[in-house]
Amino acid sequence: MLLKSLCCVKGNSIESDYKSIIMEPQLPPPVNNLVTPLHTDLYQLTMAYGYWKTNRHNEDSVFELFFRKSPFKGTYTIFCGIDEVLKFVSNFRFTAEDIAYLKTIPSMAHCEPEFFEYLSNLDCSEVKIESIPMGSVVFPRVPLVIVSGPIVIAQLLETTLLNLINFPSLVATNASRMVIAARGQKNDIKVYGKIPKCVEFGLRRAQGPDGAFSASKYCMVGGFDSIANVQAGKLLNLPVGGTHAHSFVMSFNALDDLKNSPNVVKKGNEMIDLVKLSLKYREELDYMDTNEGELAAFLAYAIAFPNTFLCLIDTYDTLESGIKNFIAVALALIDCGYKPIGVRLDSGDLGALSLDCHEVFHGIADKYNLDIFRQMDVVASSDINEALLLEMKEKGHGITMFGIGTNLVTCQAQPALGGVFKLTELNGIPRIKLSADIAKVLLPGRKRAFRFFDEKYRPFMDYLMEAKDEVPMAGKEVCVFDPFTKNKGRRFVPTLVKEILQTVWDGKRGVTVAQPTLMEARETCIKAIQSLDPDMVKAKDPKKYDVCVSNTLYTDLHALWESSKHE
Repeated sequence: MLLKSLCCVKGNSIESDYKSIIMEPQLPPPVNNLVTPLHTDLYQLTMAYGYWKTNRHNEDSVFELFFRKSPFKGTYTIFCGIDEVLKFVSNFRFTAEDIAYLKTIPSMAHCEPEFFEYLSNLDCSEVKIESIPMGSVVFPRVPLVIVSGPIVIAQLLETTLLNLINFPSLVATNASRMVIAARGQKNDIKVYGKIPKCVEFGLRRAQGPDGAFSASKYCMVGGFDSIANVQAGKLLNLPVGGTHAHSFVMSFNALDDLKNSPNVVKKGNEMIDLVKLSLKYREELDYMDTNEGELAAFLAYAIAFPNTFLCLIDTYDTLESGIKNFIAVALALIDCGYKPIGVRLDSGDLGALSLDCHEVFHGIADKYNLDIFRQMDVVASSDINEALLLEMKEKGHGITMFGIGTNLVTCQAQPALGGVFKLTELNGIPRIKLSADIAKVLLPGRKRAFRFFDEKYRPFMDYLMEAKDEVPMAGKEVCVFDPFTKNKGRRFVPTLVKEILQTVWDGKRGVTVAQPTLMEARETCIKAIQSLDPDMVKAKDPKKYDVCVSNTLYTDLHALWESSKHE
C-alpha cells in the first residue's frame, strides 16, 4: 500500500513535510544502522525514476537471488542473511533527510518533485518474499530468495539484499569447511578423546566493524563453537572465550613483579599462597631454568582466573619454558581444588608441538597420578586455514581447539560469493537473459524448488519447476532435465521430496514464518552437512550435486532462448 503524506504546493514545486502515517515496523531495524534504503547503488534509483517516468513502476515483477558457482571450489554453500533482510524490509522507509540528499545528487537533480514524493511513500507492503531457511545447504542456480511485487520496490531491494546475503553465506560456508576439516563431517575425528572445537579469533583482522560482526555471527551458523568478539557476544547472546596475549607475558620480568599482588587463591575456607606452592612444584620438577618473568605472568593469570586457567606458552620457549611454567602453576591450582584447562600455541609447527605438549602432560599425569593432565586442551592459533587443518589431520596432531582468525573472517581463499539478483518474470511473462557464457544464461519464469532424497535420505538433486507443473511426490517417478544441454531427460523415483522455499514475508501480513535463532540455524546447518554424501564434502574434487528442471521449464527455456536469439 502507498502511504498518504501531507503535502503543500509552493509555486511550481511540491514540498512535503514527510510526516507519513505509517504502521510500526514488525521487526527491529537491521543491526547495522547503515542498512537503509540508501544502502544501495545509485543506478537502482535512476532505474526507479525511469520506471516511474514511463508509468511502469507498478508492473508486477519477480526477481530471484541465486549464485552460479559454489565457493572454495566446493559443491555446497550455507545460506545465511535472511534474518537481516527481513529486518530491512520491515523497516524500509526513505526519511525526509534521505529525500533531501537524493535531490542534491547531480544525476537526479532534474527529477520531478512528484517522484521524490512517491519515494517518500514507498514501503514493502506490496512485496512478497520467499526464502530457503537460514542455515540450509544450498546449491548453484537454485533461488535462495524470490522477491515479487511492483518492479520499483523490488528493484530497490536488489543491492541491499545481495549485500546482506553474499558475505554471510560465504563466511558460513568457509566456517563449515573448516569445521569439517577439523572434526570431520559427522564429528567423527577425536583428538585424545575430544572432538576438536573451532573458535573465531578474527576481529582485529576483519574488514571493519561490520565485517567483523558479520563474521562472528555467521561463522557460528557454519558450526563454530564460540567467538572472541565481545560485542557480538553481547548483541547475539553467543558464547565468548579468550586467554591472554604475548604482551601480558612480556609485561612481567621477574617474580618480584608480584610483590603487590595478594598471591593467594581460595581453597575451601582458607587462602593459599599460590606463588609459594607453585615454586615448590617448580623445584620438585627441576624446572629452575624456565623464564621467571613468564612464570610470574602465569601466576598472575592464575590468581586472576583460577577457574579458567589457560596460558599462551610460546612467548620464549614452548617446551623448555612455557609448558613447564604452566605445569608448575597448574599443579598448585589442582592442589587448591581447581581444574586448569590447558595451553595455547601461537607459533612454530603447531601439529608437532601439540603432540609434544600431550607427551609432557601424560608424563605429569603418570608421575602424580592426575588424569586431569590427560584431558588438558591444547589450543592452536596462528594463520590457520582449511589447507593447514587438512594437512595436520593427515600428519597427526594433538590440537583439541582451533582459534581461527584472518583466514576465516576475510575468506582469503575466495573473497566473494558472487550472488546475483535477476528479473525472471514481468507481468506474468517469463524473462530471459542470454549470454555467450552458458553459465550466465538465466532460467526464466516464476519457479518452485524441491529437494530429492535417496533411499539413505541423503539429498541428491534439487528440482526446479514452473508453478503450473505437477508437484513431485515421494515414491513416484519424475523426469528431470539438465537445463543447458540437449537431452531426453532422466527418470528417478525419489524416496523423499521436500519443497525448500517458503514465504517468509507477505507485505500485507509482514513476517509469515518464525525465523530460527542463530543457534537453531547452526543446528540446521550441522544436520544438513551430516546428511550429505561424504564425497560431496571432500576438500578436493568433490562430487557434483545435480540441479535439474522440469520438462515444462526446459521446454520454455529453450523456446525463449531460440526466439530471443532471432529477435
